[in-house]
Amino acid sequence: MHTRDRVSVGIGLALLVGGAVAVGTGAFPAHEASALAERVWGILLFVVAMTIVAELSSRAGLFDVAARVVIQAAGSRSWRLWLLISAFTLACTIFLSLDTTVVLLTPMVVVLSRRIGLDPKPFALTVVWLANTGSMLLPISNLTNLLAANKVAQGSPAQFASLMWPVAVVCAVVPMVLIALVFRRELGAAPTLAPNSPLISTGRPFAYAAQLFARRPLLAISAVVVSALIIALLAGAEVWIPATVAALALVAAYALMDRSALTWHLVPLPMIVLTAGLFLAMGAVGSMFVHEAVGNLLAQDDSSATLLGTAALGAGGANLINNLPAYLALEPLAHSPATMVALLVGVNAGPLITPWASLATLLWHERLVATGVHVSWSRYILLGAVAAPLIIIAAWLALLVQF
Repeated sequence: MHTRDRVSVGIGLALLVGGAVAVGTGAFPAHEASALAERVWGILLFVVAMTIVAELSSRAGLFDVAARVVIQAAGSRSWRLWLLISAFTLACTIFLSLDTTVVLLTPMVVVLSRRIGLDPKPFALTVVWLANTGSMLLPISNLTNLLAANKVAQGSPAQFASLMWPVAVVCAVVPMVLIALVFRRELGAAPTLAPNSPLISTGRPFAYAAQLFARRPLLAISAVVVSALIIALLAGAEVWIPATVAALALVAAYALMDRSALTWHLVPLPMIVLTAGLFLAMGAVGSMFVHEAVGNLLAQDDSSATLLGTAALGAGGANLINNLPAYLALEPLAHSPATMVALLVGVNAGPLITPWASLATLLWHERLVATGVHVSWSRYILLGAVAAPLIIIAAWLALLVQF
């Protein structure tokens, strides 16, 4: 186990012990702890299953094939490549969650940009920003959305999306505009590959993928499983059910064709322990201290000031302690669909400043370091400090129009 994983497990266990002590002493009522467990066990199972699906699909080459199609479709135009990568990032985030996106796409965009002689930094920043801000549209896009789904839209993905789409569009477009402005010189550079290179061939961008699907059974199976999983998730099933079925299907396929891939490392134990600890500890802290304190901060209405204040508190809490515990602590503020959407704007689109604001950002940086790309935290914080308020204000304006 890596040092980072040991630290995550240690912190998670400490949080679990602290939460258990609060339950044992009665400071966190047992019935509230039980209700919290009922809400989150399916979410944690979903995280495990989705991680297994993503890892095995990646090993089969599914995301590499998708990246190849993207770069071939882009041709020799850097801006077109960036726009396609942005669209790919948003699609992965919406349908497979932000954490899956940064783990799979960060090394991919670094390799792609280097292969055609472009600076990888704007592409890498695009992935982490859009993974966070683009996780607004569906319950499966972010763990905070899964927690909020029943309050926002009785768990229906279609109803959830119908409420979230205006802010989702804003939270996707604004960061793209900012990245385009900041990195206009890098994105304006021409790729250095020869015009007839197969990597930038525009003749038949899907032909290569079709050939691979025909030759690699695990790749074809992964594509079918992931497609069926997305359809099932959009149909409104309890998210852990189709995710678990998909994970078991891929495990069975690999057991027959490539058993070497089936190791215990597929199970994200450190992340699960840490997430479970955050759920229990923040549930206890919220019950004992935070809920009453924050309840007096904002008026119980849907005024413009209340919506902006809720989003700002969500963003501030996320950057201070992490977006998941921030959501749990501030959830009592969200007394209506409008304030719930505002809170999700804050905790989903706001965590662009501090490195620990979301787990996705930490995973992104780890993947960057592994690929040899250095993005200083000071520059990341500076860019995020400019971007996060602009995104939140733009989303707030969309909320005012919607509600």
